[in-house]
Amino acid sequence: MNIQSAINKEVFIPRDERMLVAVEVWRRKRKRLSLLLSGAKADYATFICVSVTRTRPHQLLITKVKRFSGSSSFTRRSQWTVEQLRQVNGINPKKDSPEFDLVFDNAVDQWVASSSAEKCIFVQILYHACQTYWVGKAGDLGKTGKVGKMGRQGSVSQGTRDEIRAGPSEPSPSSTSRTLQARRKSYIPPKQTEFINCQSKLTRDACTMNLVIYRCKAFLNHMKNKMVANQIRSAGRGQPGQRVKFSTVGNVVQRVNVALGERGERLTRAEDKTVELMQKAQQFADTAHKLSLKYSK
Repeated sequence: MNIQSAINKEVFIPRDERMLVAVEVWRRKRKRLSLLLSGAKADYATFICVSVTRTRPHQLLITKVKRFSGSSSFTRRSQWTVEQLRQVNGINPKKDSPEFDLVFDNAVDQWVASSSAEKCIFVQILYHACQTYWVGKAGDLGKTGKVGKMGRQGSVSQGTRDEIRAGPSEPSPSSTSRTLQARRKSYIPPKQTEFINCQSKLTRDACTMNLVIYRCKAFLNHMKNKMVANQIRSAGRGQPGQRVKFSTVGNVVQRVNVALGERGERLTRAEDKTVELMQKAQQFADTAHKLSLKYSK
């Protein structure tokens, strides 16, 4: 079971929520801590998760989850609704980068994801979730308005019948209509989340293919980090004089570069040999031509 599935099972499913995406993050601008606390900064992992409630009306939530060192369980720390998420800042709209900011009503968080691909996955899914949520919200308000209009029409007809029966002492339906209009005008719709400095492929013209590509990149980055960690642990457990079976990624890259360099040298030597043979062939052709002219006379 991967980390996202474990977080969903442990944190969100018991609360009747469904997690859409999670990204591991670190503070981009670390707060100044005392020397006693500075050693405890890396004692936990932080994840920013996007989830939606299963009960109606659906709520879109952004949750901060932590897993402390030495523990396999996850802890929910903070949670905001999408109405409290004012802005998502992608920092650089021209290239993939792991940095992003989340601006809430009462907090501003500056994060760095474990890779640019994972950050792009998070922003793309969060953007589409926000769009779906606000469209559904507008649809619910439209249905409420239609129901209210039908109710007002029924109340007007009923009020007319009551006025005919009871006489002019009954309240006029126009006063009820004015009250409903005043309530509707006093309603201020919440401001939608603003996405700035985000690549257009993550927002306006985002497609499923981009998401698949980013998932592949994130998977390859995760496997590389896991391989490096395993090799470091293997090297740490090795005894003096015992040969380590696995090399680091840096050694692999170095060997590839050496192999490419050797291949380049062989190609250069072959090219020089070809030029030399061409020169000899040209000299032979010139000599043959001179001899043919000599004997033809």
